[in-house]
Amino acid sequence: MAELMISAIICTHNRAQYLGAAIDSLLAQTLDNIEVIVVDNASNDTTAEVVQQRLSDPRLRYVYEATLGLSTARNTGANAANGDILAYLDDDAVASPQWLASLLEVYQDNDKVAIAGGKVTLLWPPGISQPPAWLSNDLASGLGAYDLGDQVQYIKNPSLTPRGLNYSLRKTFLDSVGGFDVNLGRVGKNLLSNEELHMTQLALKNSWHVVYVPNALAAHNVAPARLKPGWFLSRSWWQGISECYREQVSGRAGVAQLRWGGERLVRGVYKTVKYVNDPAQRFENLAYAYGQLGYLGSVLRYLVKPPAKSSAL
Repeated sequence: MAELMISAIICTHNRAQYLGAAIDSLLAQTLDNIEVIVVDNASNDTTAEVVQQRLSDPRLRYVYEATLGLSTARNTGANAANGDILAYLDDDAVASPQWLASLLEVYQDNDKVAIAGGKVTLLWPPGISQPPAWLSNDLASGLGAYDLGDQVQYIKNPSLTPRGLNYSLRKTFLDSVGGFDVNLGRVGKNLLSNEELHMTQLALKNSWHVVYVPNALAAHNVAPARLKPGWFLSRSWWQGISECYREQVSGRAGVAQLRWGGERLVRGVYKTVKYVNDPAQRFENLAYAYGQLGYLGSVLRYLVKPPAKSSAL
């Protein structure tokens, strides 16, 4: 099998305070034959200067994308890349030295691997050594934590899909599905998500493989703003909206969504009351119930005004 090339891509929007460390971790990889692309997604801070300071390294390139949106920026990075494999690292994450080598190995060994991602640990803000009492382990996964153990695993359940902050795809697979869906993925301050889950569903449906690679380790900086209950409530709300859209593109939209969301809302409220004396479980279920309100609102908007169907010419 011919040797594959891997391109590392950072899509960034106004995170100059973290970006330098992310870039440096990629330029310090054990793998030699790489390129590093920073996609500046309409930043108005010092992002360009942070990249400029490192452009003396010939492996690094800077690309500007004016249309705001993570999926749009990811597609821009993919189009600019020369690699057979596209590895995406978040702008507030730091890759371990063997990150790219560990990811590339699974693609090199199996030409049916479409998606691979690795373990993610959390870096708490200065002065914080542990999460707050109201934050459950499940909610902490919303900060990026991801650990399926110390062995390589082939993922069959889309809910276990790798985290987008430590994520890679085979370029031929990405091209075959038309790139990332720009209706999913974060846009500015909204927290639309589920684009990785959607990709995993497409991969498995078409007999591709999705792999968890524990040695492809990355650490994710937890911003202080994300350690507030309001951030988790907002994230859950947008998660509900994202789930509604994902069902729509999967052909599952309709009145039945009202029943599904209603049942989940009742379950979340019930468990919020049930665990009233357990701060972490109480808040986890409250956030879950709040997310169902976002889901139900999105369903109602769809039912009142469904998107127009395009007609063939």
